[in-house]
Amino acid sequence: MASTSGTFQFLVAETETSLYRNSKVLMERLPNGNTGGSQGIDLEGRSMEITDARSLSEPLTCETNGFELCQDPLVQPVDFLDHTTVVYDYYPLCETLVSRVTGAQAFAFDHNIRSAGGKEAQVQIKGGQEVQGPAHVVHGDYTLQSAPDRLQQLAQPPSGNDTLLGILPDNTALIPPEALARAKEGRFAIINVWRNIDDKPVATHPIALCDAQTVEPEELVVFEIHYPDRIGENYFAKYSDRQRMYYYPEVNRDEALLIKQWDSAGPLARSQGALGDGQDRQKTCTFSFHSAFDDPKTPDNAPDRWSIEVRCLVIY
Repeated sequence: MASTSGTFQFLVAETETSLYRNSKVLMERLPNGNTGGSQGIDLEGRSMEITDARSLSEPLTCETNGFELCQDPLVQPVDFLDHTTVVYDYYPLCETLVSRVTGAQAFAFDHNIRSAGGKEAQVQIKGGQEVQGPAHVVHGDYTLQSAPDRLQQLAQPPSGNDTLLGILPDNTALIPPEALARAKEGRFAIINVWRNIDDKPVATHPIALCDAQTVEPEELVVFEIHYPDRIGENYFAKYSDRQRMYYYPEVNRDEALLIKQWDSAGPLARSQGALGDGQDRQKTCTFSFHSAFDDPKTPDNAPDRWSIEVRCLVIY
């Protein structure tokens, strides 16, 4: 199997494991999307081998491993630096893709544009936030608390800084009551649709993904994100030599990478953190840790990465 290597940022081993919020590791997020103050974020670099997922004889899947690459050419041009255009024109394409892969109902609700050069230049998205930089810390986007909280929030009319504020009709929620009831009684997931939005394949800051079945609960630490109107949560990771990283070299504009951020049917979710996903390999996984990394094989003159990630709530 082909591979490369990279250094990833993990929380130091001494960091207290936490499955629920404890106000020990946190960051402030400003209204424009940039970072304010922080505390408790003590990181260490770990060098890891990263397997080329394109070289595997059997493809990795979102259901089992937490991610998969799909062929998904854009059927229409999209101005990705216009917030309203992305919501109206691109969100439906993401919903269609996720529904096709999962067989479930998908609701796109949020997105980010990322570029190191765009962040440095403080590029402003029309009608939206500034462009963000690639995230160079190993993390998962939701937790045992924040995933069901987000489901409930999306069943209410948008407010504050929600992406869909002003897009949905007044007093209308993204998730209708019957879908919310189905999610609470059965299964829901949150899946990111990650896409290169440049004409050239991704070369700088490629994204690495951790096989969900190689992560254990003791490697999780709640990372709180204090927004102006709410507190969100991610999981940061502590390193383990069990963890296995993969990447897809040179992702092009006609490919979409699905990254599972949460699945209520996963062993970790169902057991409230008592089990890791690898302890029940016959079941779907809960989520995939992920991070951008610097590939030593990248040429010095490689083009800057421009990418979009659209978050979709999936109800089975």
